[in-house]
Amino acid sequence: VQLQASGGGSVQTGGYLRLSCTASGLTWPSYSMGWFRQTPGKERELVAGIDWTGDRTYYLDSVQGRFSISRDDAKKNTLYLQIVNPRSGDTGVYYCAVSRKWVQNKGLAISFVDYWGQGTQVTVSS
Repeated sequence: VQLQASGGGSVQTGGYLRLSCTASGLTWPSYSMGWFRQTPGKERELVAGIDWTGDRTYYLDSVQGRFSISRDDAKKNTLYLQIVNPRSGDTGVYYCAVSRKWVQNKGLAISFVDYWGQGTQVTVSS
């Protein structure tokens, strides 16, 4: 199984960025996907998740209204994260993840992640 993330880079506050993650080799009929973020000295945390139906989503409070997660299973199981009006606090390494379990009110739990992508750096500057 491979999760290939792309789209990271440098962006200014108030700008726009879109991350993509393509999953290959998965044979499960259904799985949830999400984006985690890690910054130096902090634990990796889920910023956005989406279940296998696409009907349920989760967002970290600090990104509500600015991040939008979506998935397109017709296009090789691709996951997207649109970041609008980024802030300096959004800087970090973003990892896409796949899990067979959706946790009520929490989305993807790190302990239940089955596969991780390689991470893509997002740097927000003013």
